[in-house]
Amino acid sequence: MKAQSSAAPAPQAGVASRTAQSPVTLSIDIGGSGIKAMLLSPAGKPLTERERVTTPAIPTPRAVLRVLDQLRSRLPGFDRVSVGFPGVVKHGVTYAAFNLHPAWANFPLQRELEKRWRQPVRVANDAAVQGYGAVKGKGVELLITLGTGMGTALFTGGRLCPGLELGHHPWRRKTYEDYLGRRGLDKYGKKHWNRLLQAAIAQTAATFNWDHLYLGGGNTKKIAFKLPPNVSIVSNEEGILGGVALWREQST
Repeated sequence: MKAQSSAAPAPQAGVASRTAQSPVTLSIDIGGSGIKAMLLSPAGKPLTERERVTTPAIPTPRAVLRVLDQLRSRLPGFDRVSVGFPGVVKHGVTYAAFNLHPAWANFPLQRELEKRWRQPVRVANDAAVQGYGAVKGKGVELLITLGTGMGTALFTGGRLCPGLELGHHPWRRKTYEDYLGRRGLDKYGKKHWNRLLQAAIAQTAATFNWDHLYLGGGNTKKIAFKLPPNVSIVSNEEGILGGVALWREQST
């Protein structure tokens, strides 16, 4: 007769450990090309593998909500939800999503998810959530995401200065996003895009006097120059891992 192993079975993919201390956070990052989600411990550590699905071709609120329901079913056992959204967000309402769909204007995403999932939800700009996962809480820290569009989040002493949309601020003859988002990369090519990014780093340093600049997003892989000592690249996973820090703020 074989002796039974005393080792506990490994947790299934997509399921939080039953011994994890509450609250467990379902952290979601909505992007122009993909929607990612993961369960996090109270300390912000991953409890599951990251789940990813492609953003719908026509990303209306209804289409994105269907995808979010699918992700929720893959990641049971959470107590609260954090959502990073690629656009202007105030008090859980999405005011604009320039790289998703016009139907997101004035959409109550936070309230809608609370009603659907019967759990507390916080929704914030995706760059802000990524910033929460990256900043050290020392001085003035700026995060810029380089992806489909260009997101920004400014922190002072670890606290978010909400509402910043630097990507849509006039710069040169257009806006920062026109040059540094995917449209700019495709139009100007990698070499010229890198020169524009270097100019933007210098301009934001002169504008905000930041102590540290973080660069995130998929297009950081295209950076081909040496960064200054106070500029660093952060992982895309920070956009999910910052979901716990979002709950440390009193309001979003």
